[in-house]
Parts: sequence; structure tokens; C-alpha cells
Amino acid sequence: MGDLFSVEGKTAVVTGGSRGIGLMIARGFVEGGARVYVSSRKAAVCEEVAGELSRVGECVALPADLSSEAACVALAAAVGEREGRVHVLVNNAGATWGAPLEEYPGAAWDKVLDLNLKAPFFLTRAMLPLLEAAAAPGDPARVVNVGSIDGLRVPPMPTYAYSASKAGLHQLTRALARELGPRGITVNAIAPGPFESKMMAETLRVFGDQIAAAAPLGRIGRPDDMAGAAMYLASRAGAYVTGVVLPVDGGLTTV
Repeated sequence: MGDLFSVEGKTAVVTGGSRGIGLMIARGFVEGGARVYVSSRKAAVCEEVAGELSRVGECVALPADLSSEAACVALAAAVGEREGRVHVLVNNAGATWGAPLEEYPGAAWDKVLDLNLKAPFFLTRAMLPLLEAAAAPGDPARVVNVGSIDGLRVPPMPTYAYSASKAGLHQLTRALARELGPRGITVNAIAPGPFESKMMAETLRVFGDQIAAAAPLGRIGRPDDMAGAAMYLASRAGAYVTGVVLPVDGGLTTV
């Protein structure tokens, strides 16, 4: 049982890994003994985070703006120049946009769907040779998509493209799980509830107390809650789990 939840010795790629949910996952993997590549749009921030995490383990910055297929292919190639295999791919990079229905712009749909839904598809496809190289009997390679509880319920805010993109990502997760299982790759999604992140900062500032009170567990998510869920799906403990959308939300989707 000692290594049931271990990611030691694995190689992981975490997109959007310089802040928020992605940083929580990347930090957990690094502290758990994995070699982690963090990617984000802002190169300086990406390098700073990789430097910080390198004090406790192995972390490398590979900045990228994943809003196009070409950028996803380029990131996979950059990883492939450094690694012969990737055990875990975490598709976390994302964007949101809120506006009243009558004012919601077409540009919002393009930006949000390009990053939240199309990028996980294109990057997973580009990474397939590295993921297949990491797959072993009883220990498949893993893809972990970061969805949202807003893809499981109607959100209270007018974030039409965001919630639709996350619902689409959950369905894409199931489709890829069926496709890639025979190739030795599991595909699962985590659907976070409220966590302290830049994307949620303003909402939590205004409504944080009410959101925490509405959750059956009575609080906002903590970094270890997210790291623990990701490590479960990435470790031997989650080797027989695929096609699952796992809410990590303190029970908010039950109310």
C-alpha cells in the first residue's frame, strides 16, 4: 500500500500550471516526486513558478499560449525534445468570460472554446506518442482534464461560453476514455467547485461567505483537496478508473 497514491518517478505536464488549480496540482506532483513541466501563457510567471517549485523537486517551465492547434503541437514537440515519455497530462489551461445575455460577444465564445475545449483535444492528440510510450501493464498513462461544476449545473453567473465549454470537456473526456483505453491511456476529468484562484478571486471576494455556507462541507476548497484528487487519478490508486468526471466541490452539486 505504500506506493498506492505515489507519483514518484513519473513525468507530468500541467498546462495553466503557474497559478490557481494548475499550480495546486503541479505543486502536489512535484512534492510527490514527479518531474513536472508547467506551461502557461506568461513566460515570466511560468519561469518564476518553476524556479520556486524546483526548490523542492523537479520542475521545468515551457511557456505556451495554447489557443491554437499549432501551439499545442509545438508544446508537445518541446516536451518530446526533452522526454521520451509522459505519464500524466493535465489539461488545465482555461479562460472565462461573463456578460449579460444581450451583450455576450462572439469573441468570448471563440476565446473560451479555443482554450477550454479545443486545446485539450489538440494537445492530447499531439501528446499521444509520448503518452503511449509511458503506458505499462497495470499502470496506464493518464490524461486529467480540468472541467468545472459549472459544466454539471447551471451556474449563477452569466458565463455562457465557460459553462458550455466545461460541459463539452466532460463529454470529450468520456469519448477519449473509450478511444484511448485500448491504447493504455486513461482519461478522466476533475470538476472543481470554488477554490481560491485568480479566475475565482472577484467572485469569492463578493460572494465567498455565501458560497462556503451553501456547500454541505461548509468551506472553500484548499490546495491539498485539488492535489489529492489529481494524485489519485495519476497514481496506481486510479489505474482502473477512466471516463469519470469527479466533482471536487464540497458537495455543491448535491444542493
